Amino acid sequence: MRILVTNDDGSYSPGLVVAENIARALSDDVWVVAPENEQSGSSHSLTLSAPLRMRKMDEHHYAVSGTPTDCVMMACLHLLKDKVPTLILSGVNWGSNLADDVTYSGTIAGAMEGCALGIPSIALSQSYDESSRLEIDWSAGETHGADVVRRLVAAGWPVGTLMNVNFPACAAADVKGVAVVPQGKYDLQSTEIEERMDSRQRAYYWIGLRRRRATPPGNSDLGAVTAGKIAVTPLHLNLTEMSVLETLRGALEK
Repeated sequence: MRILVTNDDGSYSPGLVVAENIARALSDDVWVVAPENEQSGSSHSLTLSAPLRMRKMDEHHYAVSGTPTDCVMMACLHLLKDKVPTLILSGVNWGSNLADDVTYSGTIAGAMEGCALGIPSIALSQSYDESSRLEIDWSAGETHGADVVRRLVAAGWPVGTLMNVNFPACAAADVKGVAVVPQGKYDLQSTEIEERMDSRQRAYYWIGLRRRRATPPGNSDLGAVTAGKIAVTPLHLNLTEMSVLETLRGALEK
């Protein structure tokens, strides 16, 4: 099994090391192609207005001057085109990718691009408490990640589907199992735009998300992680809402 590892936190992220260790527990044929710099929030974007550069770090590690989507494309359509990966792991992300996060996440996008290329792909993310962002505990993913990935691969899933796995913000010994759950929705979240002034008195802006504590439904990715479980959520590339499609056909196709 040839495994490609990528992420959106950049080629020097500690989570990338965790993902590579997970991959190496499953295969000796592991390649890492990750963004040169952090690409959080890049979603499924690709670079079209500038050339890409790929830097060889060693025989199996490469850094790309682009997004996670660019990295997967460069790996599968160029670097490894003669023997493409049979599995793609994207992560382990510095922070969860739950609920609404999946539409922004570069980590999800890395797995999404693999899925679009017909390769089984899994996004991996590590939740953390806001108070411990600089001292994040990676042990849940380090300890349980390989087993979860191994079981997912053994179970299999349809083409056009990717797996979203989120590890709870607790020590490995405190993980309370695995829950296969649907995508949830944040109910207490706000987007904030903070205006600042540079040294020339010109305004610049930071976009940020502020999430307040809530009690999410148990049968959701948010609820599972809050309960100390590893959340596994299948996501589909086809975004069509079938029930609305049928309603509109009845209203418009006359």
